[in-house]
Amino acid sequence: MDLASTDHLLTTTRSVRKRLDLTRPVEPEVIQECIEIALQAPNGGNRRQPHFVVVTDPEKRAGLAEIYSRACTPHVERMRGVYSPGVYSSAKYLIECLHDVPVHVIPCIEGRAEKDSAYLQATLYGSVLPAAWSLMMALRARGLGSAWTTMHLAYEAEAAALLGIPDEMTQGALLPVAHFTGDDFKRAPREPARERTHWDAWGENR
Repeated sequence: MDLASTDHLLTTTRSVRKRLDLTRPVEPEVIQECIEIALQAPNGGNRRQPHFVVVTDPEKRAGLAEIYSRACTPHVERMRGVYSPGVYSSAKYLIECLHDVPVHVIPCIEGRAEKDSAYLQATLYGSVLPAAWSLMMALRARGLGSAWTTMHLAYEAEAAALLGIPDEMTQGALLPVAHFTGDDFKRAPREPARERTHWDAWGENR
């Protein structure tokens, strides 16, 4: 295994917003190929496999974008001054252009966990979120960018009605997908791993 390439993919798969190409079509075959890869991700109990709702219809994308805007706009404005100027600008941009992003992908899993224990909630979301992240990396490796978004879940039922998603399905995220512009991405600024690692007990490090 080529560790350098693997580490580069893992450390440079970003949430892409301003560098999504809104004019270039995305080939359905590439999306399907990436979903095939994503379905190899681990899942809770090794029994639940996620579903992926791929939205390319312009009217449905516009409907999702309206739901997203309704949920996200107040949040982004509340965070003005908390977010860095770059993050604020990027978040606001996605609100404004989401309807033009050529593909929206909603990973879903069968089951509802609102009233379940932490264990069962973790099992449910652990059956869909790893696959969504694998999808983002598979897309990235093929020159496609995506952004991890969840704000539309404030109106999850409306999104479900728009797309005919059954009531018993839980949506895990909304991934806008498009070819990205430019050549590559850099590592994000993060705290050193040592400051986020606890050995044997919270607060203990080496």
